[in-house]
Amino acid sequence: YSVFARKNYFYPDLPKGYQISMYEHPLAVNGFIEMPSNGQKKRIRIIRIHMEEDAGKLKHGETPETASFSYVDFNRTGVPLVEIVSGPDIRSPEEAGDYLRRLRAILQYLEISTGNMEEGSFRCDANVSVRPRGQEAFGTRTEVKNMNSFRHVEKALEYEIKRQIALLEDGEEVVQETRLWDASQGVTVSMRGKEEAHDYRYFPDPDLVPLRIDGAWIERIRETLPELPAAKRERFIRDYQLPEYDADILTSTKAMANYYEACVRLFPEPKTVSNWIMVELLRELKRDEREIDQCPVTPGHLAEMLSMIKQETISGKIAKDVFEEMYRTGKRPAEIVREKGWTQILDTGEIERAVEKVLQAYPRQLEEYRSGKEKVFGFFVGEVMKETRGKANPKRVNELLRQKLQGKPRGD
Repeated sequence: YSVFARKNYFYPDLPKGYQISMYEHPLAVNGFIEMPSNGQKKRIRIIRIHMEEDAGKLKHGETPETASFSYVDFNRTGVPLVEIVSGPDIRSPEEAGDYLRRLRAILQYLEISTGNMEEGSFRCDANVSVRPRGQEAFGTRTEVKNMNSFRHVEKALEYEIKRQIALLEDGEEVVQETRLWDASQGVTVSMRGKEEAHDYRYFPDPDLVPLRIDGAWIERIRETLPELPAAKRERFIRDYQLPEYDADILTSTKAMANYYEACVRLFPEPKTVSNWIMVELLRELKRDEREIDQCPVTPGHLAEMLSMIKQETISGKIAKDVFEEMYRTGKRPAEIVREKGWTQILDTGEIERAVEKVLQAYPRQLEEYRSGKEKVFGFFVGEVMKETRGKANPKRVNELLRQKLQGKPRGD
């Protein structure tokens, strides 16, 4: 069973002076998440998971007129949340970011949370300490708050580690305190002294009865669990023959995995779909700081474009231009190809005329090729593609170009 407790402290964001939480009897204990580290699997322990109510949010004035004021937003006060306490097993900012992404993926797959850090539905406070190499005891820790993205978590931890090392190297002590990450300045700033558990004077909440959870109910819930990220990752490797790296990225969020599988159902060439998502699509999303569920290219449109490449309606080179237009406008690939006149040239006569024109335009390079410089062949291919504005079928260009070059006698 679990017991709700009152966590007592005085701060402007907590108007009633205590917070409903759990202390001695949390919801769950002794879990872990596995993640790759230096070619091996590393376990990050989960010490406990408990429920508590949310506090308010302080908003500090940011203009000269309001700089001396702090405002309190009570809109989220009293809303229940789940707190996950991780073990002190993370050794770098990069590991912290990786761990948080994997934890968020589990919560998203279970539909517990949207995992949006900017909106506050997934938050992270980090305890940071440093110690000399070889020393087992942890150093004095600080708690860092106000990190609203994975990138900010990594940057804040990197700064705080360097700050603590600099203090110790200068012969100073690290003060146990809570610090806020200031993203605009790229620094952590002191907020208040860090409390220990005894400072909160925990005691059972007299208004709430113990929470008793029946074992049979837990088993019924276990049977309804969806496929979790680790299992989905293994299935992608096994069923779709994907490399571990691809499978890891494609299962990193539930939305990403759903997008990929929707594409594969429509265009059943798993590795081709993976390549386009991993390279072209993720590059565009990263540039625009978008999530996959905000992507203007639907799985249906991507699958349609890949089918057009396979059917030789468009070339792979033109497909990249088509994809950019799809991403920019949200239009279907067939519509874009029709509007732009990007249909691939398959007509042998038209390609032959382009080949003849290029060979006549570059007599010096032609002589170099005939002298044994095979690398010039790639130059000719590129020029033919330019001549046809990238629309000629590359395979046919190669075939016809070789025929022309081999068929012409030396010294023509």
